[in-house]
Amino acid sequence: MELKLATLNLIWGEASPSRAKAQLQKIGQVFIDSRKVKPGSFFVPLVGDNFDGHAFLNQAYEKGAQATVVAKTSKYAVPHGLLHWVVDDTLVAFQQLAQLHRDFLAVPVIAVTGSVGKTTTRELIRSAISPLGRILASNNNNNNDVGVALTLLRGERSHAAIVVEMGMRGLGEISRLSACAKPDIAVITNVGTAHLGRLGSRENIAKAKCEITSFLKPTGSVVIPYGDKLIEEVLPQFWKGRIIRVGVNNISKDSKLSNDSLNTVGISVDADFCGYVDLDKRILSLNDYHFELPLEGIHNAKNLMLALAVASELGVPYKQINSLNVELPSGRSNCLQIGDVTVLDETYNASPESTSASLDLLVSKPGRHFAVLGSMLELGDQSMDLHLEIAKKMLRLGIDGLILVGENAEINAMAKVLEELPRLAVVASPKQASSLLNQWIRPGDILLLKGSRSVGLEALLPLIQELFQ
Repeated sequence: MELKLATLNLIWGEASPSRAKAQLQKIGQVFIDSRKVKPGSFFVPLVGDNFDGHAFLNQAYEKGAQATVVAKTSKYAVPHGLLHWVVDDTLVAFQQLAQLHRDFLAVPVIAVTGSVGKTTTRELIRSAISPLGRILASNNNNNNDVGVALTLLRGERSHAAIVVEMGMRGLGEISRLSACAKPDIAVITNVGTAHLGRLGSRENIAKAKCEITSFLKPTGSVVIPYGDKLIEEVLPQFWKGRIIRVGVNNISKDSKLSNDSLNTVGISVDADFCGYVDLDKRILSLNDYHFELPLEGIHNAKNLMLALAVASELGVPYKQINSLNVELPSGRSNCLQIGDVTVLDETYNASPESTSASLDLLVSKPGRHFAVLGSMLELGDQSMDLHLEIAKKMLRLGIDGLILVGENAEINAMAKVLEELPRLAVVASPKQASSLLNQWIRPGDILLLKGSRSVGLEALLPLIQELFQ
């Protein structure tokens, strides 16, 4: 990373000591972990509820850090001779370094947010635009104030583009991330009910998601799903530029796929990009091109259409998008074959929208259909109603067996609605579900595991492997 001393002085004021030991023409890397510091690097001591990076200034200096920033409120001494700037907030300074590096790279940045499907869409975009060259994308859960900056700082001029995922837990967060990344293209996958308890309404969730356009380049574009009334209502408050609406028509013959309020597959012939998906053949058709779906389900077909729209914006010819190789973190869109049982591993997290989509995928597969579901968290005052909607959907779909995991009012209410299912149980922990599965499941069955992160349904996977492998 190349920076001039005057550039940082312009942002943060004069550096101390006044006679700098280095002219800071080049920073090897920016680190927030003092254990990883290398000679010639820049150390940023972040501060959290249970840690203070300033406590490791000496360690960073001894390992070769040439410069740092220090919070005004820090009580820790700065090593003598370490070039440093005193700032109000070291996290803001960290993001400013990432923004400077992003400007230095001068490569397209694509930012992705949404209530569900962010990581999947991010990876589909990365794959779809890979004909351009090396693509850098967010990894793991690096989608917050720290993670977005870390991703940008990993960028090199040899990269053809950068894809950053942006998450949020409240209003204003994505606006900060947008300022850091200054995207060329913004993608909003959807506006759902995740974090409803924190933001109070879907309208506020929509506002938080639309903040992604706060620092979108004026010549840039926003890619959104066609027919999302809430996005259409809120987005003009934030963005007056180019909007690309993407739609998918389901032409498969599977009658079990639902079309309820939680997972609408609308007719989208008026969309700017309109694809036709045959889920049985796992083919998505767009104009005269046919793409094999790398991930199952109508929801993932929609995500693929978002990715193809981004590729088109960046000038990638469809004929160069051959096989889409998508590797997702565990617990997301993961279809496992364990012995003669198919397991849909969706244990990473759960919202009403993602749970609905997972149930659609479950019943689209031939065989008997079973599910282990945990609570969906952070839904606020609407939590009970949204859990009951999922329960009613399972009745309509006619699944063969269900285990609910949890000890709260929502789980008990769901169980009451679902009393007529042929097999139903409520357990306190994931491990307690394994003995029931051993009794219920037989070769050829399909099993869905879905719940919020804190439920910990991933603990079931090794037990299922022992039972059915």
